[in-house]
Amino acid sequence: MKTHYPSKGKAFPLQIVLVVPFLIQIFAAVSLVGYLSFKNGERAVNNLAEQFIDRTTEVVNEHLKSYLSIPQSLNQINADAIHRGILNVRDRQTLGKYFWDQMQAYDLTYIGIGLTTGEGLGAARYDGKTITIDDWTAKPPNNTFTYATDNQGNRTQVNARWDWNNFSESWYTQPIAAGKPIWAKIVTANFPTGPYISASASRPIYDSQNRLLGMIATDIHLLKLSDFLRSLNISQSGRVFLLERDGTLIASSGKEKPFVLINQGIRRLKAIDSSDPIIQNIAKHLQTSGFGSINQDTDFKLEVQGKRYFVDAMPWRDKYGLNWLMVVSVPEETFMAQINANTRTTLVLCFGALVVASVMGVFTSHWIVRPILQLNWASEAMASGNLAQKVEVSSIQEFNTLSNTFNHMAEQLHESFTAIEKSKEKLEERVEERTTELKNALEELQRTQSQVIQSEKMSSLGQLVAGVAHEINNPVNFIHGNLDHLQQYTQDLLAFVQLYQQYDPNPAAEIQTLAEDIDLEFLQEDLAKMLSSMKVGTDRIRQIVLSLRNFSRIDEAEFKSVDIHEGMDSTLMILQHRLKAKPEQPEIEVIKDYGTLPLVECYAGQLNQVFMNILVNAIDALEENNTKLTYKEIEENPSQIKIRTSVINSKCLEIAIADNGVGISKEFQQRIFDPFFTTKPVGKGTGMGMSISYQIITEKHGGKLECFSTAGVGTEFIIQIPLRLKADEVV
Repeated sequence: MKTHYPSKGKAFPLQIVLVVPFLIQIFAAVSLVGYLSFKNGERAVNNLAEQFIDRTTEVVNEHLKSYLSIPQSLNQINADAIHRGILNVRDRQTLGKYFWDQMQAYDLTYIGIGLTTGEGLGAARYDGKTITIDDWTAKPPNNTFTYATDNQGNRTQVNARWDWNNFSESWYTQPIAAGKPIWAKIVTANFPTGPYISASASRPIYDSQNRLLGMIATDIHLLKLSDFLRSLNISQSGRVFLLERDGTLIASSGKEKPFVLINQGIRRLKAIDSSDPIIQNIAKHLQTSGFGSINQDTDFKLEVQGKRYFVDAMPWRDKYGLNWLMVVSVPEETFMAQINANTRTTLVLCFGALVVASVMGVFTSHWIVRPILQLNWASEAMASGNLAQKVEVSSIQEFNTLSNTFNHMAEQLHESFTAIEKSKEKLEERVEERTTELKNALEELQRTQSQVIQSEKMSSLGQLVAGVAHEINNPVNFIHGNLDHLQQYTQDLLAFVQLYQQYDPNPAAEIQTLAEDIDLEFLQEDLAKMLSSMKVGTDRIRQIVLSLRNFSRIDEAEFKSVDIHEGMDSTLMILQHRLKAKPEQPEIEVIKDYGTLPLVECYAGQLNQVFMNILVNAIDALEENNTKLTYKEIEENPSQIKIRTSVINSKCLEIAIADNGVGISKEFQQRIFDPFFTTKPVGKGTGMGMSISYQIITEKHGGKLECFSTAGVGTEFIIQIPLRLKADEVV
């Protein structure tokens, strides 16, 4: 008779119990990776845009300082020459040639003087090419003569005559009224040679007895500022422009000119009236708070025609009265293209991983469930009275043991039933006893099967994690506990040194020399930062130790996604003491040509070791080359290290490190990566640095490390590694 046992609640198949939670975990991990990838990309865009805008702002700022300092410096030189009597303002021929020579030497629009007598003289380049001389008397009309000149600055013929009155022109009246060097009001005119928009640097001039003679002015053409801004390497949709504090446009990187022609006259353009929608919208946004109220660097984001822009507005002033606004804007899409592509790639890879994991989960669950089903079918058959059952041996050790046990038990059961047939009186008792034992054994086996799998998987891992956590925890706690005391002692010592310097500002020569040799100011500034960094490091190690105690999981800590530029910059910072200027040689110049890189999966610490080895060799080569040159020769041909990064075929990262040192001969280039081979003197190198670097790149990262060099010219090392690399795919 077959007995039916009532079930308690709804039961699920074992295959579903094994597969579904596994798939849910994989799906959650994929979703989290996709979200974090998007957020990291967004943060990277903000940081990259900020760096790009800061770099562009610095370039424009340096150009403005350089370009706008020339007129004031030239005025100072000419005013001093007049004051000392070297330059005679009454000698018109000599003065005209003098100004003509200065126009040849500098990229200026006008140099001239206006005297208190109403007279004046100047050299001009109205068309941007040809230099003419203006000479005027005190009384109009037609009191100004414009002369053509030859290639020696001599006047050849009169080109034009026109009216001019010093006392009614702001070009003359403003510097006279100010009594000091200033920038006069921007002058506009529409000459036959083209539009003329200039800023005039002017100042009063005096004779040797400090009597006012008049004023001198030097003009620069502001349209050349627009030409410079257009030459900047910014996005096609990006804009750089300059404004006066009333919102009038001075120059911009756009195609639009900062003026309009009305009835053959020039009217300067307000930024809010610009036909360029980017400039117009940014100007309207700035106008809401007032152009004059911007007194510090102001960053914001603005949407123009459906596109988001990063905008930076900052004041630009000089000591002569200029007070402009400099605005830099870059579209977000310039930086988002690669980030979006990387995000899509990440999602595709994650989805692929989900599919592969799902298939493997189904296969694995089927592999695990099949022996259990065989046991279940055999048990049901035996319960139905068919005792001749034998379960196939499984490839899983635990199930194999279970199958052998079951087969042995079935054998014994069959023998027992054969014996029971011979003794009918004890048949029911023995069948019931054997059936009860079998059910208990099956229930026990089913209860422990999942525990066996899990315990086998985690036993060795738990021992490893516990051992590592214990070994790391003690020394880290010792270091961390003493850092606070070390920091206090250091602050006390630095305070003592500062107090000593305060009461003895002129120490003995030996003390002063030692302070310079050890760079005492740098030590005072950097020591506290170093201790803070050490404390951050020990805090991080303690957190890792705590994580090891809380989780039974192995994590390849060395293999992670990193910013290659951060590693390179950190290495350069460590080597800064060898790069900076020394008494016997100038500073070694580091030129960075960083491309736009995604985060790279690599062994970051070992990759930094490669950077260190190559950079140290480059510095050694430059220093060896400098020992053969004088200080002046080194300045004329400065020592340089060029670092270039780029992405090749969207799959590979290339890092090139080049120097202009002594170079390596072809004979030595073939052995540069051999162990124990070195070109350095005995005691200065082991010959293992480049060999280890080659192994790290080729074996650890599956990449390439190549050396290109010309003796006497320089050396370049090129590193190529995959952008994404699974840690188990390399040696």
